Amino acid sequence: MRSVVLLVLLSFTSALSAKPVETLVTSQPINESRIAWPVTAPLPPPDGLRPCCAFGYNLKAQVWGIPVPFYQLGNLVDADRLGSHHYNDSAFNAVSNLLGLGSEQLGLIYTRRGGFIDIAHVRDTADNTLFLFSQLLPRLGQQWEIDLSPELATRRIRLNAFTPPQDAAQRYTLAAYLAGELAFQMAAWHEVAQWYGYRSVAGFSEEISAFSPEDLYSNLLGSRLAIDAILQGQAVSLTAYNHAMETLLPQALHQLGAVSIRETQRQLDGIDGDWWDSNRRVPEKFLVLKRDYTTGSNRLPDQPPFESTAPQRLTLPSEVQGFNLAKLGELQLWPTDAMHNLPVPIHYYRPQDFRRLALHARVLLGGGTCILRSEQRGNTSRHQCEIPVCNWDCP
Repeated sequence: MRSVVLLVLLSFTSALSAKPVETLVTSQPINESRIAWPVTAPLPPPDGLRPCCAFGYNLKAQVWGIPVPFYQLGNLVDADRLGSHHYNDSAFNAVSNLLGLGSEQLGLIYTRRGGFIDIAHVRDTADNTLFLFSQLLPRLGQQWEIDLSPELATRRIRLNAFTPPQDAAQRYTLAAYLAGELAFQMAAWHEVAQWYGYRSVAGFSEEISAFSPEDLYSNLLGSRLAIDAILQGQAVSLTAYNHAMETLLPQALHQLGAVSIRETQRQLDGIDGDWWDSNRRVPEKFLVLKRDYTTGSNRLPDQPPFESTAPQRLTLPSEVQGFNLAKLGELQLWPTDAMHNLPVPIHYYRPQDFRRLALHARVLLGGGTCILRSEQRGNTSRHQCEIPVCNWDCP
């Protein structure tokens, strides 16, 4: 019996590898699966994030305030030369990418309709979507938790009990979109954590990357591409998924109007001094001058003021198969001793809190002051931020 199952899976994998995968970059994702495809066994979480790119090109660096001689990061990529994609389940892959030895190409590319795209962010959220899908599908409808590695907070995905669709293909589709939404929540929290002191490498501040204008649009694109791959049966194996990403990512970039490396340089030159400062070195915070503090999954790209092409909105659905995704599961951020710069919540932070924390960061960057207060009213925690120029109340 086991041999028969393996033979069927091999036949599926062979058929899928011969079938071209496609993506269509639209505002609302429209794909559903008519088949409950075979899926790889539950995957381990991606092993850290790929070394992403500070905004700009030909970047110089410094360590403890001392310039690093002869070091310069080109930082730009070509849509047709992105190399292989590797699900990031090994620390070796991250080290290889950091040293420039990996087959994946990471960097920035400009697109007419999508602004600047950070390929590392696209790949990371795509991988997290696949990871979560492989975990969610077998237990869809059960109440349980997925514990993730800490980022200032203890990260935990809470899944709620519900009665999933009886149809297997509908369950498959629902799990794909829920995984994509949760993966995007992970990306949004990472921006918050970077601003408030998270460091993946001890002693190396990541404030330079927090709320960079291209980050979360790129993450959202990664979530959408992974969902497309999954709904076309490419979650059957890591090999199938990796090959699918190698096809879907260039497709999406060209639909968004990807330009050459030389043209990306010209675009960056045009906003030098407004969006970034080419005279500063990594990891100086104010190398990046423009930030995008919106944290939701309904996004327009940040486009330079001289771009006349209409922007492409990207969204994730709030409801799939009649189910409100927010009621099925969420990312929770529980307090730790590492929250030195982050106001400690009464219980835990949720995606609904990200906007408040991002606005707090924006005010502090502008030199304002903010007093965050929390209070308990019945069974509801309320947070209030009082700032000389703005006030808001977040449930």
